Amino acid sequence: MTRLPDFRLETHFSRWEFTARHHMTASDVRTMTLRELLDLADDEDRAAFENLSLGYTETYGDPALRAVIAETYERADAADVLCFAGAEEALYVAMNVLLDAGDHAVVVTPNYQAAETVPLALCEVTGIALDPARDWALDLDAVEAAIRPETRVVSVNFPNNPTGKVIPAADFAELARLCDERGIHLFSDEVYRGLERDPARTLPQAADLSERALSLNVTSKSLGLPGLRIGWITCRDRELLSRLERAKHYTTICNSAPGEVLARIALKARATILERNRALIAANLPVFDAFFASYPGLFEWRAPDGGCVAYPRYLGPGGVEELCTRLVEEAGVLLLPASVYRSELTATPTDRFRVGVGRADPEAGLAAFADWLRANPDVVTPRFGAGSG
Repeated sequence: MTRLPDFRLETHFSRWEFTARHHMTASDVRTMTLRELLDLADDEDRAAFENLSLGYTETYGDPALRAVIAETYERADAADVLCFAGAEEALYVAMNVLLDAGDHAVVVTPNYQAAETVPLALCEVTGIALDPARDWALDLDAVEAAIRPETRVVSVNFPNNPTGKVIPAADFAELARLCDERGIHLFSDEVYRGLERDPARTLPQAADLSERALSLNVTSKSLGLPGLRIGWITCRDRELLSRLERAKHYTTICNSAPGEVLARIALKARATILERNRALIAANLPVFDAFFASYPGLFEWRAPDGGCVAYPRYLGPGGVEELCTRLVEEAGVLLLPASVYRSELTATPTDRFRVGVGRADPEAGLAAFADWLRANPDVVTPRFGAGSG
């Protein structure tokens, strides 16, 4: 295994996430306090939390938590669920179990960096770029053409980070069928599931479509509870799940006991929490619509299909890297520039930036953004006639 490169997003966040005055690129929805979450608990779970023994937990995860997670799937049982310390550990362990030297993987871009860098450290990887000129469409023919006899994994993420794209359900089902026909594991990052603008566009979960598929999820994104550090993989191939469990012995061994009980409470109350979070995004999107509409020659804006991040295009002078650097240094407004999402596998747009739409009261950050633009008229000179990036 080759050495992993610096994680560009986390390096950027280490510098700015807790020092910038306006965090306008958050990948999660506004969180809640411990008291607010416990207020959603039933008497049994509240007592379980208050009387919790702080010892080791099961490597697979708390049985009661696994049972609640399984209820969110149509065809999975508790025995099909393996819990992790967040989604990142789950992704890392899965790729190291599924892939070896001489294997091949297919990964969609743009993506969360680990989705490609971990496989790349293990084997050959082919990237399939979502097409910004076609509303970030996924070309299934290109996926099929990229598959080789040694392909073991096809890795996707919908709703996508950073674009907010949700592909048609028929395309997702076809992707699962394509993988099944060839004995390939579909690895599906579903951490934003439940935040679709149109609930009718919610995709089925990969683990429900195929016994070989792996569905990745976490409490961090759609539920807005990243501090719990609880993620999971659901897969109906129990022999594979057992291999993942044994690999976890070399990482965290087991999860946080308090986090697992709190995750159980959150998942039991997920309908309430998701309704709250969807309402927050729905209230925020007109605010972002109005802001970007004020600068029609400077930005191209499209609200996400799902999730709580979007990927607008910057058309002004100097480029998006300069924009994001000056904006955070001079105005305290944090965005993620396109360089964070560059890929070793495919060309990716260089004129985009990620903005988060799931935090409360975005008006203050957007006002600071507007004030900075007014104070820097040289920036508000758009590039007309540019291509689609």
